[in-house]
Amino acid sequence: MSGAESVGDGRSDAGDGGADDVDRTPVSDADVCVVGAGPAGALVADRLAGDREVVVLDAGPRFDPADRLARQERAIRPFYGRPDVWGVGGERDAHENAGDRFYPLNHARVKGVGGSTLHWQGMVMRLHEDDFNSGSVRGVGPDWPIEYGDLRPYYAEAERELGVAGASDNPYAPPREEPHPMPAFEPSYSDSLFAEACEELGIDMHSVPNARNSEPYDDRSACVGYGTCQPVCPSGAKYDATVHVERAEERGATVIDRAPVRRLEHDGDDRVTAAVYATPDGEEHRQEADAFVVACGGVETPRLLLMSASDRYPDGLANRSGHVGEFFMDHLFAGAGGTLDEPTRQNHVGFYTSACDQFYDEADESQAPFKLEFFNYAGPSPVEMALSGDDWGDPLLERLRDGYGDHVAMGGLVEQAPDADSRVTLADDQTDGHGDPVPRIEWTVGDRALDTIERANEIQVGILEELGADVEWVAGPDATGPAYHHMGTTRMSDDPDRGVVDADCRTHDLTNCWIASSSVFPTSGAMNPTLTIAALALRVGDDVAGWLGDGS
Repeated sequence: MSGAESVGDGRSDAGDGGADDVDRTPVSDADVCVVGAGPAGALVADRLAGDREVVVLDAGPRFDPADRLARQERAIRPFYGRPDVWGVGGERDAHENAGDRFYPLNHARVKGVGGSTLHWQGMVMRLHEDDFNSGSVRGVGPDWPIEYGDLRPYYAEAERELGVAGASDNPYAPPREEPHPMPAFEPSYSDSLFAEACEELGIDMHSVPNARNSEPYDDRSACVGYGTCQPVCPSGAKYDATVHVERAEERGATVIDRAPVRRLEHDGDDRVTAAVYATPDGEEHRQEADAFVVACGGVETPRLLLMSASDRYPDGLANRSGHVGEFFMDHLFAGAGGTLDEPTRQNHVGFYTSACDQFYDEADESQAPFKLEFFNYAGPSPVEMALSGDDWGDPLLERLRDGYGDHVAMGGLVEQAPDADSRVTLADDQTDGHGDPVPRIEWTVGDRALDTIERANEIQVGILEELGADVEWVAGPDATGPAYHHMGTTRMSDDPDRGVVDADCRTHDLTNCWIASSSVFPTSGAMNPTLTIAALALRVGDDVAGWLGDGS
């Protein structure tokens, strides 16, 4: 049996059937119930565990770290799609699409302890100062009810908690208070090729902060360059949320896997009283607690609130504003690539080491903020080429030599403006294995983002042509897709009529319920969201602790 076969067929570890001997009964006298064991939920649980009784409920399984090498093998075999690596799909993960664009939801998520960080790329940038004041400065979307300065100390703490390698060589980055915990990764060989072209064009390159170890950190080894960061890091050098899940458990927290929460119950005083969850043996349980933190991401969080409709909240829990599920945002991809007449040494690492934020703060009503990325993984890897062919020996070697090593490419992320018609609702006639309606995604992208993709493409193609590359593809407005960053569906606002949570991420309607997720983002910016998610989660942990302490 091969390693790829040893972890099943892509569905057996999804946690949809079969019983085991794990105790999944509710925890008595819980102070805090956290729904979701991804990065936000894990950080909140670790923050609150110790002096308080904390229980974490997650819909997916707890994956065995010993299977990661097998998952890596599965990831590079052409027979398997990306969702297969972490057992995503089937009735449990069903969803519907509607609206202008198809949204490939299951390509983007992992249901299980660790969440999306089990397969993320690991890029961790801070939002820019103007991202928090987009309405005032750029004329697009609302301002956040908090400013960069409010998150600045939490950003620094999040970088320490995750373990971020970075440098202070980006003149366009927001101000910071201390160096990154680890030095940045060295620029790649292809970065040096790009650097010459960018210098000719007056375009600045700088390092990229990564949530992976450039040196041993937090009892984890330095990155060893497997190159399969997406969808699996077999060495553990890249951060994932199991780090804080395990730390929370060591401090007394209880983590219950394969326990999808079907609804939240509340009393007449607008307090959540219990999370009702299912278990693989077919039982249903009620987890009571004093405080609840919903940390299910930008799709499952609004779905849970909408499924928790009651007589008091007929349109969904915490939804008196009517905005739960609305303003679904993602970052749009812009890219271009081709080949050079010389080696470019691609696929040695599975992440990028240089970027350009030079054009980010030019954003206004007509142009969205965007950043540029210089890829280290353009074109196929030799392993992928070998596994996808039917030749052997010298013909195989000749094909690999002809087809590998001369590719070069750039990417970029573009902000999507918030739009109430871009939203997550409940499907009318499709349910999951528990009979609950699946999420229905209506993804709408406006002209501002599409026009900005064209602007990013112009710069990318200009750099590639200056480099001397034969440009073979461009991912422009007609070929763009999501970066799989779900944001905006329970937006933050000081005004209860304009948002779902307040500046502390506590729901306006419920006194003991917080949301820790990118779903609270009023606008998305164009920076990868996980560091901001982590900073907000740490802030939520402090607010919950203060609320529990004074008995509000």
